[in-house]
Amino acid sequence: MKAVVCNAWGLPDTLVVQELPDPVPGPGQVALDVMAAGVNFPDVLIIQGEYQFKPELPFTPGSELSGVVRAVGEGVEQLKVGDKVIAFTAQGAFAQQIVVNAQACMPMPPGMDFDTAAAITLTYGTSHHAVVDRAALKAGETMLVLGAAGGVGLAAIEIGKALGARVIAAASSDEKLAVCREHGADATINYTTEDLREAIKTATGGKGPDVIYDPVGGIYAEPAFRSIGWRGRYLVVGFANGDIPKLPLNLTLLKGASLMGVFWGEFAKREPKANLAAMRELMGWLAAGKIKPRISGRYALADTAAALNDMAARKVTGKVVIQPGK
Repeated sequence: MKAVVCNAWGLPDTLVVQELPDPVPGPGQVALDVMAAGVNFPDVLIIQGEYQFKPELPFTPGSELSGVVRAVGEGVEQLKVGDKVIAFTAQGAFAQQIVVNAQACMPMPPGMDFDTAAAITLTYGTSHHAVVDRAALKAGETMLVLGAAGGVGLAAIEIGKALGARVIAAASSDEKLAVCREHGADATINYTTEDLREAIKTATGGKGPDVIYDPVGGIYAEPAFRSIGWRGRYLVVGFANGDIPKLPLNLTLLKGASLMGVFWGEFAKREPKANLAAMRELMGWLAAGKIKPRISGRYALADTAAALNDMAARKVTGKVVIQPGK
């Protein structure tokens, strides 16, 4: 089988496609034919050795996928050859085949296509954990989403609307904000052309948002946090801007506000039952049409570096996927 391999820490163009032996499942594992693999911003960081954890070299990046069971290991009873599944794994998704723990697989709902199945786990899982579990956003509250046209940002918008909240989307271009409105945003802010604090003040009638969802960091974090409402919850989701901000902690005191870290991967590992319940709620919303992953690009396995470069350059709206069979 063919797989994308990271042999040394570096930028996406250093990745290579190699022929590797077909993987064989061990006890409690299944082998899958990968039909689609979601691309996420952490993939860009992992191959450079700049993420929260470092895999041992060499490795195949990619953590979320959809596929078809090709073989089952000893003791696996809940899955059989031919089953269509969604899987989340630490690494290895950018390949034609993969072995994963059977417990890391979830049956694909009837009628779901492989691209959508590969695009829902990390982005929607992260945003559900952030918005529902950590911030406990309520109907009638207001949430500001920074970097709102990205995968987690659009997911946050849709989840906020599913909960009955008012959602303000902030992004770097009018084109991206148009996409945000398509996914339900009630108001928009272009933080390239508008003063962020003044725009938030105007959009919230001076009250500030109850929840701020921030996967961007950098220069936008402090003005956003200074604008938060009383008892506001600030969700630290990631740092797509590249810089980890340093916030004056007196701001939490002045606003009675909370800073909340969001690390979905660790949450899913430590609290698997809670994560499974979240996934079930997301699948229900998907079936009801309340959420709909936006697939803005599809790449062949050989073009994985191009997909990661587009992600790093923040050219992606919604999600892009790798299709290893092409």
